[in-house]
Amino acid sequence: QVQLVESGGGLVQAGGSLRLSCAASGRTFSSYAMGWFRQAPGKEREFVAAIIWNGGNTYYADSVKGRFTISRDNAKNTVYLQMNSLKPEDTAVYYCAAKQNPRTYYRLPMEREYDVWGQGTQVTVSS
Repeated sequence: QVQLVESGGGLVQAGGSLRLSCAASGRTFSSYAMGWFRQAPGKEREFVAAIIWNGGNTYYADSVKGRFTISRDNAKNTVYLQMNSLKPEDTAVYYCAAKQNPRTYYRLPMEREYDVWGQGTQVTVSS
């Protein structure tokens, strides 16, 4: 099983950009679909974006479509979340998650689908 470590969070003004990274340990990274989720204070964790093993399919929450881009580099065992045009409502702890060899992709926006989770990285967007 992989282990996940997120990085790249921080404080940014509204309209700014950040790129989150999630580094995975192990040799089987390319067998995992990867997802990003976030949890704002007082709210439940919610889906942000997901990507299949080869990057061929990506999925986004409506709230981030057109602003966020998920990508992966299997040679570096890393998945990225490029976040542009950030809004104060994007403030949250962002979590990376991994699902090995999913049988279907339609459940990738579901939190319970994932096997492994990172510790999270804080993103704060000031107005």
